[in-house]
Amino acid sequence: MDFPLNTLGLAHRFLAAHIRPGAFCVDATAGKGRDTVFLAKLAGPQGRVLAMDIQPQAVEATKALIQTEGVADRVEVVLDSHSNLSRYASPGTADAVVFNFGWLPGGSHQIFTRAQTSIPAITQGLELLKPDGVMSLCIYYGRDCGYEERDALLEFLETIDDRRFTVLVSCFANRPNDPPIPVFIWGPQAKAGGKEGLPLL
Repeated sequence: MDFPLNTLGLAHRFLAAHIRPGAFCVDATAGKGRDTVFLAKLAGPQGRVLAMDIQPQAVEATKALIQTEGVADRVEVVLDSHSNLSRYASPGTADAVVFNFGWLPGGSHQIFTRAQTSIPAITQGLELLKPDGVMSLCIYYGRDCGYEERDALLEFLETIDDRRFTVLVSCFANRPNDPPIPVFIWGPQAKAGGKEGLPLL
């Protein structure tokens, strides 16, 4: 696969290095469904993906895209906040959990995620991970969203138990206009190299 050198491309490279056929993946902020489809294709016909979003238009867009891409049989889409993630999956069952924080692509910038729900969602997502599971976060900020959620998330990530998880926060040092922040989290037994022959990121 070719991955662009942007936040989403790095997240997809990371996920592709760790998700194997038959995996159970969670797209906790489905948006337009692009990550959902990406996860479903990595997990393959024997895999399963849970996709959720709080916006009805996002849920409908995701349902439409998984039908178009032929992966609807392995995806469950629910209308709910990511802060209720633990209602839909059991601890220690997920191979990967994915978040995109900010606003719905192509949607209103007046509607965006907030730290009050995003931090509980990450906390629940960490508990869903298998020991060798991974989590990807893309933090979009600025414009109408401002910086409150970004700052709260970055502060929270520093508090995650380093005996259980490894957290890598990246940044683009030479890109203007508030470039999104990619974050990668490994469970305690995750192999740094991911799939054989694939790089870390």
